[in-house]
Amino acid sequence: MQTTQPAPQPPVSHHLLLCATPSKALCCPDPQVGAASWATLKRLVRELGLEDPGRTGGVVWRTKADCLRICGGGPILLIWPDGITYGGVSSERIERILRQHVIGGQPVSEWIVQRTAFSGQAPDPQPRLQELPVQPPPGQSLQL
Repeated sequence: MQTTQPAPQPPVSHHLLLCATPSKALCCPDPQVGAASWATLKRLVRELGLEDPGRTGGVVWRTKADCLRICGGGPILLIWPDGITYGGVSSERIERILRQHVIGGQPVSEWIVQRTAFSGQAPDPQPRLQELPVQPPPGQSLQL
């Protein structure tokens, strides 16, 4: 009896985790902004060929996350394995993040809210948290 092996999976260059429509809506109180950000991320990852298994350097995965434990300034986007977390990730910001950071390798520093070293990475010499690039809605405070 002959068994078939599953097709080899292409390497993953980045995994994009977007907290855009959380169940408690703490980071992104307007679900329409989060939903639009998610739709734009899905569309652009496809259009830019980032899901192509033949892509040099590997594919880019995307996941809609319920919570990335940054409760303010959302939508929040974590880019693994770089450990870069962006705040205020509106539909308008996603294309620049994809082109400049994911494709070009240069993070968009003015939108970074946190840098996290993952296992096996050297700690980032920059501060762990930077000033959030967005303001909370009137009457609310940002919780980190």
